Amino acid sequence: MRLRVLLLLILVQAGAAHATSIPKPLPPASAGQSVVRIDDVTRFYAVYDKADGNPSAAALQAGYLDVGSVGLQQFAQARISSAQKLADAIARKPQDFRDARHCMSMLPAVRDRLGQVFTKLAQLDPQAEFPPVTIVIGRDNTGGTTTAAGVTIGLEVICRSNWLSPDIVQRLVHLIAHEYVHVQQPAARVDPPADATVLFASLVEGGAEFIGELTSGAVTNTHLKQWTRGQECRIERDFQAHAMDTDMSDWLYNGPGTPDKPGDLGYWVGYRIVRSYYAQASDKSRAIQDILNVSNVGAADFLEHSGWQANDDCGRAAKEQQASAPNADGGRI
Repeated sequence: MRLRVLLLLILVQAGAAHATSIPKPLPPASAGQSVVRIDDVTRFYAVYDKADGNPSAAALQAGYLDVGSVGLQQFAQARISSAQKLADAIARKPQDFRDARHCMSMLPAVRDRLGQVFTKLAQLDPQAEFPPVTIVIGRDNTGGTTTAAGVTIGLEVICRSNWLSPDIVQRLVHLIAHEYVHVQQPAARVDPPADATVLFASLVEGGAEFIGELTSGAVTNTHLKQWTRGQECRIERDFQAHAMDTDMSDWLYNGPGTPDKPGDLGYWVGYRIVRSYYAQASDKSRAIQDILNVSNVGAADFLEHSGWQANDDCGRAAKEQQASAPNADGGRI
């Protein structure tokens, strides 16, 4: 089973974790029974406060990692690695861990909102599974992990990801909604094939963005709506030219970028293709299943049936530019 990194904010190689017995994960639940755990964050800050913001590895091990949830213990093995590395991360970037306390106060509201998200997902996909969501404090190296066994969020990373929604509750809700779609996607549960294309990966991420929007009200990468403004034609033509490439480094998992040079544009274009596919579908329930079950082999066919064309946006952009251009009298055409 592949360990999927949320947004691939920062990739690191995790070392050997502290040896500990991990309880068996909870089985997937229904939408009404879904579990959202926030108690690991409370335990972390109890240890953190007792040490005046400078906890030792021994204190973190005993008071946080050893007594943590199943989600935390799995996350510790995959991403924290050891209590010493967690203590080192706190000492290296103390402000990130101080700031995450502000986000901690938002977690009950996040949990309440997620109930609505799960209900909507169950309506869209009656086959959906609802494994636990666990929010934890990591060592500032990843926003979390997603597998079929559950979603774990690294709060300190998401809290500092200021390019996302400025509202912390919405930021977390939209992110978890996106990742919960990945739980339902067969393609997101395994390593991609060796010949996986930019188009395929963008449809997987774009599908999570689109269905996440249907369930939570917005995509995760809300900043891309603003950062791509005026560049839609160029970006989409470039994507169309490289859609069947297998080198994804210019399109996916390359970080947020900047307003002048945004990253992760495969999420944005993939979302637009999936949105077009859903809009033209007469059977919306079937369209949801097609989106969830997109494959590398079927990606080109999905694109063709979506009706999406880069030149459609290019035509709109040209008309908008013409409409806003000054005429010879200094007015507008």
